[in-house]
Amino acid sequence: MRWRIRPSHKRPPATLAPNRKRIPLEIIPVPIRSEVEQDDDIVELINQSGIKVLDGDILVISQKIVSKQEGRTVSVSAIIPSILAQGIASEYGKDPRLVEAILSESKRIVRMHDGVIITETRNGIVCANAGIDESNVPKGMITLLPMDPDRSARWIRSGIKKILDKNTAVLISDTFGRPLRMGQTDCAIGVSGMQAIRDYRGMSDKFGRELRVTAIAVADEICAAAELVMGKTSRCPVAIVRNYAYADGDSAASLSRPRDKDLFQ
Repeated sequence: MRWRIRPSHKRPPATLAPNRKRIPLEIIPVPIRSEVEQDDDIVELINQSGIKVLDGDILVISQKIVSKQEGRTVSVSAIIPSILAQGIASEYGKDPRLVEAILSESKRIVRMHDGVIITETRNGIVCANAGIDESNVPKGMITLLPMDPDRSARWIRSGIKKILDKNTAVLISDTFGRPLRMGQTDCAIGVSGMQAIRDYRGMSDKFGRELRVTAIAVADEICAAAELVMGKTSRCPVAIVRNYAYADGDSAASLSRPRDKDLFQ
């Protein structure tokens, strides 16, 4: 299935390349049929899919296959829980070994309530369970987030340039909950080759009023759109977003709200 979405007629900021004559935005699934193992070449797996990558494409890649490729999988049975992990697990009805993994991947606990543990990871990402996941791995195994998702995105992007000779942007995508809305959506935890936020501040709207606060998290929006074709059970951990104009950048750091501007912590 290939989605085509016609972009709005809002003119992009002057610092961005103009959209290509209003060509419809495309979201193209890239199925990976084999199970990704440690040290597999993700770029070669994309190449083997038969889906062509073009200059200017944005590749959205599931965190799960990046974690597997980087060896960030752990057997729960090998984890020895600390006294703190045992106490938290007892209070919230969780496996103490899983709690220990969460604590080990976190630099602080943000909130704990009703069985939910929200932490800030070593890379400054605030999410549930430090991003640790038990889905799409064998029973008794968990995946941890990549050690440095931005570095992972840069590595894949450089591989695309080297192997496929294409200049692209790469986003590492993961599924997060949201404090003010039900349900989850995919967000960018690693970025290379594009600015994560499109800042409209200082520009004028169609009535001439200056925009003062509008800064759109386009990397997150692209990841959320890509999830529509990637899904969670369809063995499609990669998607290509095509015909979207973006400015150069190389980090997801701008997407993390500083603690002094966070009203919910």
